[in-house]
Amino acid sequence: MKMLEADQKRKLPSKRERHKLFGSVQPGPKTKPTEKDKMKDLQNTKNDFLFKIDAVGIQNVKHPIVVQSALKPYQQTTIGTFEFTSSIAQDSKGTNMSRFTEQLHQYYENGFIIDLNTMKKFVAELSDRLKQTDASMKVTFPWFYERKGPQSDLTGLNHADVSMKVTYNKDTGFTIEVSLEATITTLCPCSKEISEYSAHNQRGNVKIVTTLTDDFNEDDIDWKESLLEAAESNASARIHPVLKRPDEKMVTEQAYENPRFVEDMVRLVAADLFEMPFVQKFKVSCVNEESIHLHDAVASITFDKRTDI
Repeated sequence: MKMLEADQKRKLPSKRERHKLFGSVQPGPKTKPTEKDKMKDLQNTKNDFLFKIDAVGIQNVKHPIVVQSALKPYQQTTIGTFEFTSSIAQDSKGTNMSRFTEQLHQYYENGFIIDLNTMKKFVAELSDRLKQTDASMKVTFPWFYERKGPQSDLTGLNHADVSMKVTYNKDTGFTIEVSLEATITTLCPCSKEISEYSAHNQRGNVKIVTTLTDDFNEDDIDWKESLLEAAESNASARIHPVLKRPDEKMVTEQAYENPRFVEDMVRLVAADLFEMPFVQKFKVSCVNEESIHLHDAVASITFDKRTDI
C-alpha cells in the first residue's frame, strides 16, 4: 500500500524531456534538396571503377507467397526468403537497391503465385528496370504436403525445404535451377548384417539440386513432387507426421527390409534423376545423423548429362 502511494506521487518529466535526457537533440539546419530529381544520384555515376561486378543486390528478403502443388494442399501460403542480383559494368558505380523490393511489392499486390513462368517474367522486367543485361532471382521456402499413415490412413503435414532460382541474360536467355531438401529414415546395412537381432537407424537429409532443361513446362509436371519422390522412394522408410502402432510396425519393418548406406542413397537418387528427361544437371547429397556415433555420415554425386554420359 505504501509503495502504491509512493508511485502515485512520482511525477515523470514530459516525453520530450525524457528523450532529451537520453541524448536526443533538436534537428539542425537543412541545406540539401528534398526533391528526388534535385538529389545527387551516386549509384548512377559513370567512371572507370576498375572491375565489373558479377552480382550485386539484396538477400534475406522475407515475403509472403502463394505456392501451387500437385500434392495436397494444392495451393498454400508460405513465407519466401528472396535474393535478387544483377551484374554491374565496370563503368557503373552501383545498382538501385530499392528497385528490387519495389518490383516485389508490385507483383505481390497483383497476387504473387510463385512459379517458374512468373519468375522468368519478373527477372526479365527487373533487368530492364535496372538497365542491366541480366538479373537473377532466388526464393527459398518450406513446402508442405500431406502424408498418410501407411496402415491407419491418418493424415498430417510434412514439409520439405524448396529453392527456385531463375537467371536471365539478354544474350543467352534463362537458366533455371531448383532444389529440394527432404528428411528420410535410413537403416544401417552393416548393423543389420553383423547383429543377431535389430539394427540401428538414423534420420537422413537428402538434398537435390537440379538444372532444368530449356523446354521444361511445369504445367505438365510438378518438379517438387518428382524430386521428393526420388528422395523418399529410395530411403529405408519415409517420415510420417502421424503414426499409430500399426503404422509404426509397418514403417519399422519396411526400414529393416530396405537397409541403406549413405553411399547407397546418393547412387539410388542419382539413378532416378538420370532418368528424368527434364533434369539436365544434378547434384545429390545425403547427410545421415548417426544414432550410435557423434559424427554424421555424408556422400554426394554431381552429374551433368550434357558432358558426363
